[in-house]
Amino acid sequence: MKFLPMSELMVDAQRGGYAVPAFPCWSTEIASIVLRTAQEMGSPVILMGAPVDLDEIPPEEYGALLAAVAARYNVPAALHLDHGDTPERVERCMASGFTSVMLDFSTRPYAENVAALRAIVDIAHPLGITVEGELGAVGKVDTVTQEGAGHSALTDPEEAVRYVVETGIDALAVAIGNAHGNYTVLPQLDFALLERIAASTPVPLVLHGGSGTPLPDLLRSIALGIVKVNVASELIRAYRESVMEQWSGGRNLWVPTALGEAGRALVPILQRWMTQVGSVGRV
Repeated sequence: MKFLPMSELMVDAQRGGYAVPAFPCWSTEIASIVLRTAQEMGSPVILMGAPVDLDEIPPEEYGALLAAVAARYNVPAALHLDHGDTPERVERCMASGFTSVMLDFSTRPYAENVAALRAIVDIAHPLGITVEGELGAVGKVDTVTQEGAGHSALTDPEEAVRYVVETGIDALAVAIGNAHGNYTVLPQLDFALLERIAASTPVPLVLHGGSGTPLPDLLRSIALGIVKVNVASELIRAYRESVMEQWSGGRNLWVPTALGEAGRALVPILQRWMTQVGSVGRV
């Protein structure tokens, strides 16, 4: 199969009352595990590459490699640039097979955020590529996580309406008390704020920092309008812990064997998240 525009997956999710899970894919092996699990679960899925990944594998190679992996599967999937940090990187991804891009200028002044996203939208939409923007700022709760701002700032509902209109984006990442990383204290999501944003904003909403979110809060967020949930830290932590456990115990010192076991450790987490967001059996 070929990657689809992320907007197609989100529109179906809006209609069906569920969310599409988005997972980081830092290698072809992880991409294959994500797609295989999604196919087995009958779930649409979003594969994400982040700037930290694309510093190691150039977008041109990353896009070609993941397209080759995707050709082996038959499940609705999008390839998304998460937290794109520069317009130049975003444009390279659009030219390399990504079907969705995010330019995260959420910590910049409002006018600069709008102008940068508008310019990306003008390039992306004629190509059928989805664009995600962020208003407010989703921070991070640990020193390990790469994505996220150094501070958090809640999304302003009235400003969100202007932002969507002025940029033309297809999806809006909201800050409602969520954060990137491994929560040490459970997040306090502002559901009244989310409800106001959803009621006034005509595009699908995205929840970053899904890892560790209590299930009741997750389900309530989806019921109020979240249609894409990013999950990264749980997968990274499980993968890292598997490798460390193997090597500290003196086994699987052959790197490919250790990484294979670590990859298999992700499957139950992927399955759980697909079940939790309600995407299982939607294809």
